[in-house]
Amino acid sequence: MKKKLLNVSKIVFFLALGIFFIWLFMHNLTTEEKKDIYSSFLSANYWWIFLSIIIGIISHISRTIRWKLLLEPMGYRPSFQNTFLAVMIGYFANLALPRLGEVTRCGILTRYEKIPIQKSFGTVVTERGLDFIMLVIAFIINFFIHLDKLAVFKESAIYKNIQAKYNEIDNPGMIYWMALIMVVLLIFIFVKLRHKISHTSIYKKVKEVVLGFFEGIKSLIKIKKPFWFIFHTLFIWFAYLFMSWLVFFSIPDTQNLGLDVALAVLVFGSVGIIIIQGGIGIYPWIVAEILVMFNIPETKGYTMGWLLWTGQTVMIIFAGIVSMILLPLINNRKNG
Repeated sequence: MKKKLLNVSKIVFFLALGIFFIWLFMHNLTTEEKKDIYSSFLSANYWWIFLSIIIGIISHISRTIRWKLLLEPMGYRPSFQNTFLAVMIGYFANLALPRLGEVTRCGILTRYEKIPIQKSFGTVVTERGLDFIMLVIAFIINFFIHLDKLAVFKESAIYKNIQAKYNEIDNPGMIYWMALIMVVLLIFIFVKLRHKISHTSIYKKVKEVVLGFFEGIKSLIKIKKPFWFIFHTLFIWFAYLFMSWLVFFSIPDTQNLGLDVALAVLVFGSVGIIIIQGGIGIYPWIVAEILVMFNIPETKGYTMGWLLWTGQTVMIIFAGIVSMILLPLINNRKNG
């Protein structure tokens, strides 16, 4: 019961935070500006969003193939159907709670493909590490492409809010040192008390995750098709880029924006999704602030943010629900 209440409270918290960001953006707008956002959203050409969703599904197919490539060196060859459905259910679960999707999709492979969860989870941690590296690379490319926009960015609400929070700290350097000391202290305590806590369930679970992570790293080294693994890693992020760019064509004000702007939206929008589960509320606001730097009116940028977020979220919800229905049906038929 306590665990259920904790999970519900987390969902309510992230939902409330998202609603707060929606209010934060909307409360200063005039009635005409709100009507403009609403009418632009309704009059958008949704065929472009549908095409973006198709590209998104293709990216998830590519992610499925990449995951299978990571599992192969361990001696596991799960079916494509089960692996793809597990990926889509994982994304659906992530809308509710942070990191729930990673555990969920590994649990599905354990149930239907008999793959130990600690081993598959190790490959998922490796995947997330690779995604983070790709995000950092995309950020660096975006930085050099848009050097001329730095001055404009310093005037944006995003930068001012970050700067304001930073200025509230009296001695930021002291915080870094304190964090470092805490990490060293925790490592020291762990080494000293390792034998005393080795029998506890928490220790065993953490150990399984760590060992699984190293299994994932080993599988990365032993991949039988490294070229295809690199191809899918790059393809996934190019697909994400084109997903954003295609939605630009859905309203007249953003039709002339290029892939360079789509890259900026992808990078900073991804940060928003990391900050708040599912990016609700904050993602459209970030997109609006980014597009203002490219001379797009704030109301149109906000509309574009909601179109991007709605397309991605609808795809995940629909694909997740369909996958939850299909998974037992396919496997029951196969076993029968």
